[in-house]
Amino acid sequence: MIYNVYQIGRSAAISLSSLSLGLERKVKCYNGYFINGYVFHTKEYGHGKRAYNSGVCVKGSTCSEFEVDYYGKLEEVVELQYHSEQNRVFLFKCYWYDTTDRGIRVDPHYSLIEINLKARLRNVNDVFVFAKQCQQVYYTYTPSFRKD
Repeated sequence: MIYNVYQIGRSAAISLSSLSLGLERKVKCYNGYFINGYVFHTKEYGHGKRAYNSGVCVKGSTCSEFEVDYYGKLEEVVELQYHSEQNRVFLFKCYWYDTTDRGIRVDPHYSLIEINLKARLRNVNDVFVFAKQCQQVYYTYTPSFRKD
């Protein structure tokens, strides 16, 4: 027997019903997005601008006791919409950097995180992350402390 959830008349049931119908077939893409107090721009859109807003950090953990933060550059902002206006999800498609010992180093004196921008994260099965999970970071060159 098939029940129509819309007959219940509750807003929660309607939202649940719209989720069960799945995603709409169209996807919207954006050059930028404002979330968590940050304005993010895609790498391509922000190229040549004064403000650099494509650096992304996602706090994460592995199966071990160590926490791992993931660093990347925002390539695309994707909006997925379900069959209801209020059920939208924003995803960031990112280019992820290698955060193993090969690709990251923490300066012991200044606690600055140095990332090898040439080391891409290998075996990436999923390049998407929820926009809500992201913090913004700024990538800059490491200053030289050598006296010339």
